[in-house]
Amino acid sequence: MPHPLHVAATVAVSAAVTWGLRALPFAVLAPLRRSAVVGYLARQMPTGIMLILALYTLREVRLAWPAVVPTAVALAAAIGLHLKTRNAVVSILGATVLHVALSTLWPA
Repeated sequence: MPHPLHVAATVAVSAAVTWGLRALPFAVLAPLRRSAVVGYLARQMPTGIMLILALYTLREVRLAWPAVVPTAVALAAAIGLHLKTRNAVVSILGATVLHVALSTLWPA
């Protein structure tokens, strides 16, 4: 049976390491919040991520006339919704619902 002092020391060391590892990101990020580069990345990354997602989604689209219509209409809807609402969730969900509906109903 381990000695109670040994158990207490182990728990204290584990707690200190856990607390330190959880506090470390906040200590590192505090000076970065004032950085011009981090501010630029915070403004530009959502657009870049959306572009990457769109290109990844469109990579396997067949460019035959009947098959491309649901994708083209949903893409146009996503762009239109995003320009109107400036809300990524609304544009993604709206375009997804439209694409699923058109893909189901459109004769390919």
